[in-house]
Amino acid sequence: MKRTLYIPDKLCPQLDQYLKDHPEQNQSSVVQEALAEKLRPKNGSRLLSLAGIVKNPFTDALVNEDYLIHV
Repeated sequence: MKRTLYIPDKLCPQLDQYLKDHPEQNQSSVVQEALAEKLRPKNGSRLLSLAGIVKNPFTDALVNEDYLIHV
């Protein structure tokens, strides 16, 4: 599917610089990656595990306080 997107003037220099730094990419690939990141389901389990808040976190640990470690 093709779409026409508006990119604000203030983002164009940043996009141009990014494309210079990453010549293997193009405008379409950057937008596709950004959309994939923005639209993916959020999973805080890795962050919770890293912070030591939850042991063996489930993907829904952010909303299930039963999994919190009480000290």
